Amino acid sequence: MNKSSKESDSILARPPATHTGIKVKKPKSYAAGVEAVTSSFKHVFGLAGLKRGAEGMAKLNQTNGFDCPSCAWPDPDDHRASTEFCENGAKAMASETTKRRVDPAFFRKFSVEEISQQSDYWMEQQGRITDPMVLKEGASHYEPVSWDEAFHLIAEELNGLPDPDEAIFYTSGRTVNESAFLYGLFVRMYGTNNLPDCSNMCHESSGAALGDAIGIGKGTVSLKDIEEADCVLVVGQNPGTNHPRMLSALQETVRNGGEIIAVNPMKEAGLIGFAHPQEITGMMGASTPLSSEYLRVKINGDQALFQGLMKSLFDLERESPGEVIDPAFIDEYTTGFEAFVEEIEAVEWAEIELRSGIDEEQIRHVARRLIRRDKKLITCWAMGLTQHRNAVSTIRDVTNLHLMLGAIGKPGAGLCPVRGHSNVQGDRTMGIFEKMPAEFHDSIDRVFKFESPRKVGYDVVNSILAMHAEKASVFFAMGGNFLQATPDTDFTAEALRKCSLTVHVSTKLNRSHVVTGKTGLILPCLGRSEADLDEKGELQFSTVENSMGVVHQSQGTLEPASPNLLSEIEIAARLATATLGEEATVDFRSLAKNYDRVRDLIEETIPGFENFNERVREPGGFYLENPVKRRIFPTASGKAEFSAERLTSADLAEGELMLMTIRSHDQFNTTVYGLHDRYRGISNERRILFMNPDDMKDRGIGPLQEVSIRNETGGRVREVDGFLAIPYELPRDAVAGYFPELNPLVPIESTADISNTPTSKSIPVTVYQKF
Repeated sequence: MNKSSKESDSILARPPATHTGIKVKKPKSYAAGVEAVTSSFKHVFGLAGLKRGAEGMAKLNQTNGFDCPSCAWPDPDDHRASTEFCENGAKAMASETTKRRVDPAFFRKFSVEEISQQSDYWMEQQGRITDPMVLKEGASHYEPVSWDEAFHLIAEELNGLPDPDEAIFYTSGRTVNESAFLYGLFVRMYGTNNLPDCSNMCHESSGAALGDAIGIGKGTVSLKDIEEADCVLVVGQNPGTNHPRMLSALQETVRNGGEIIAVNPMKEAGLIGFAHPQEITGMMGASTPLSSEYLRVKINGDQALFQGLMKSLFDLERESPGEVIDPAFIDEYTTGFEAFVEEIEAVEWAEIELRSGIDEEQIRHVARRLIRRDKKLITCWAMGLTQHRNAVSTIRDVTNLHLMLGAIGKPGAGLCPVRGHSNVQGDRTMGIFEKMPAEFHDSIDRVFKFESPRKVGYDVVNSILAMHAEKASVFFAMGGNFLQATPDTDFTAEALRKCSLTVHVSTKLNRSHVVTGKTGLILPCLGRSEADLDEKGELQFSTVENSMGVVHQSQGTLEPASPNLLSEIEIAARLATATLGEEATVDFRSLAKNYDRVRDLIEETIPGFENFNERVREPGGFYLENPVKRRIFPTASGKAEFSAERLTSADLAEGELMLMTIRSHDQFNTTVYGLHDRYRGISNERRILFMNPDDMKDRGIGPLQEVSIRNETGGRVREVDGFLAIPYELPRDAVAGYFPELNPLVPIESTADISNTPTSKSIPVTVYQKF
């Protein structure tokens, strides 16, 4: 029997609809500077204390330290600064190294209902979880449970299921390679490929597009390439908040004579200028101008823009034959060019202008900027491209642009999907995916002597649908905050509540801990910064893979927040041992005692990890083989594949606006570090909606007036109330606001074609005032 509707109604799945005292200033014209430094120190020393905070900062992103638990931006290959981290990295480390504790006494004091009525920021501020906790059926409070009891409870539930496909095993991008490998191995030995991960909600569209086009679902450039590029297109990305260390690379591009072209519906400080906080001039407020062109496209107008750029380039080629496109590259390395040309030539400029919101003259001007000098072009992108219905088609057109110019597989040129979480790319390399290729399964079977399941598993959206339809009843999350990261919050909450058991491996309290199945478990784990000892009592390290395919070690040294924490690797091993028993074909517990043993098995199983233990001990680690860098394209045809993509974009009905969900500056993914959005001029508030001033005027909405926002996709009304309207520099018919507060408006059924990624960046809504 699931939780009663009355009980569920009293436990909030959404953040509470309360205001916190907003202050609005003029948006910033550059990112970082002295304010970034003071903010970093405030968070670190305020939460971790002087000694622990200083020790953590000294080891953060160092070759002999631990990898930042925040974004996946790469570290320099050569020299690293003594402070090789950004403001958001400092906040992430402060969050992990905090002296505050969520212990059994905390859970005795606060009921699940009382916790749910607090904000996500409040939950984050309570501190590190110290002990395994269980919420028993019908109970109002979590209570302590031993590790052995917890694993026995999970194993009993899993082994009692009629079909292994009724269990779902989610993975957060923070999970390191070794734990991801063991976890995925266990899940397949158990008998399912239900391995959804956070990539399903972010760069799944990139992987699908790039896999088909160039044969590898990863980026093709290095930091050095970015610094050497003639032109870097930054599309649908806000590096100042989401990947701040990228700004120093873009600064080098500009200083080396290259230029940055920004494509984003919102004016973002980190795309305008950068005041380097490790330079005297930057600390004094002098910024390097970054973007020479800033194209404020309509929401989901990117594909139209890229087709317009390519149409312009074909016209320039006719004016100067052989000087624009690269016929030698096209002939030798690609296929499908003729059909692609026909599609681009057929599209009309009127449609391009209508869908992109950019006029023909400006598009032609930018096209000329792309081919200056040596056509060393890099395109970087993030969720602004991947979370739309036509995301895969858009990224195929991004790739088409590079292929026609031969701007791939050479220094200073290529494709750069900028990953969000610190090891999301590594987790996929390790096999965390619901539909790994046959050769991966064959390798698993060969090494571990069992037949892994071949049936495609559930991704994130299909997992939610399966739980909601009661086709799955056990949910296990290796990290993350599933409820707040996923679309259609109320629908997802209903799905989780229908489960018999939900389990979360976590370091901090979050809203997923209060919306549970019949029974809920919290399993607290070590953080990246904390000492992890092997069977001899000696420090050991784990490994991660960054956005540019570098695998390197991460070794924590700080005293753990509690003696009762386990590493994610140990948790995966004990889960496997408890569930599989004698059916396991490998001794999981033995592997978890020495991570070198896990890496030996990774080496034996996954191509590219030859001499893994030896190479990863080199300072900075090693690059995984990326054949595209050598113009080898492992596609079905053996060549890079042009595609003829039909131009589309999201449409609006009369009176509707297009909503895109975004992060604030005091936020990383679903983790809310504070209530400020400094670069956009917002202080002490999250329930806001950025609007075009003319759209506000048309609706009779004044600044800071409360509005309600509604979506009715699929005939179901989704609505949020009490958001404060903020006039902002946005295209007409565009609005923006923070997730997870606006995730209730993202329809579960609205996903990208092919990748099935939720369309969190293009949600049709109506905005109005309730009187």
